[in-house]
Amino acid sequence: MRPMTPRPTWLRVLPLVGMMTILFVLSHQPGDTLPLPAVVNLDKLLHLLAYTVLGLTFLFALPPGWRTHRPRAAAVATVFFCLAYGLSDEFHQQFVPGRFPGADDLVADTLGGLCAVLIDRTRQRWTSRRSRANTLAGD
Repeated sequence: MRPMTPRPTWLRVLPLVGMMTILFVLSHQPGDTLPLPAVVNLDKLLHLLAYTVLGLTFLFALPPGWRTHRPRAAAVATVFFCLAYGLSDEFHQQFVPGRFPGADDLVADTLGGLCAVLIDRTRQRWTSRRSRANTLAGD
């Protein structure tokens, strides 16, 4: 009897590709088509939130065993991926009318990747504690 095969890895990549597409499309809009309320640094907060989601989808795309057994490598890869995608986004924006690249946006993008790592680590710890509590309660 053959062992069960895991779900194809490409299925785990679909949310990541979807998020990257959404960010590219939003970044390709001319500067005057996305009016934002006049809130100080709202665009930086939006960058942070969007890249947190990007980082979470990147973590989801990683093989689960690799993410569990090599958490530091997964964390570094996630932050680096958000930084690299943010760099490509800022480069892309210089060719879009009314949009301008900015180092402050890149910082927010990278911090979004870091937030994703912190959210994932918190989830892992919470799940682990809950699992141990359930095991102890069953004894």
